[in-house]
Amino acid sequence: MSELWPAGTPGLLRLPSGRTVRGRPLSKPVPDGPVPTLGVYLLGREPAATPWPAHWVRWPDFGLPRDRAALRAALEAALVEAEAGRVEFGCGGGRGRTGTALACLAVLDGVPAGEAVAYVRQHYSRHAVETPWQRGFVKRYT
Repeated sequence: MSELWPAGTPGLLRLPSGRTVRGRPLSKPVPDGPVPTLGVYLLGREPAATPWPAHWVRWPDFGLPRDRAALRAALEAALVEAEAGRVEFGCGGGRGRTGTALACLAVLDGVPAGEAVAYVRQHYSRHAVETPWQRGFVKRYT
């Protein structure tokens, strides 16, 4: 599988399938380099418009997604897009909600749900998935 995000891209997560996605804090400017071909944004309010296609999942800080079906649809679209495009996930700080969504994405990519938080903490950020209810959400995600 080709490297769609350049090696060394901050926030890069390589999934077991070889797909790569980027997580980032939306509180900071878009990093230099290639832009996403799809964004998945996990915020309590609608994010600013982007020049690339994006999914918004209503998700309050330190909480869980308000619409789990919307999250599932966004994750499935992200997996498909990550085959040939550059997918980024983002929330305010790039850790809690982003880490939780990345752990759920890892489950869809084959990581057992009980191991997904550890996988994302090892391969993305040791601070990913901030709250006990976010960890529980991932553990039950199928």
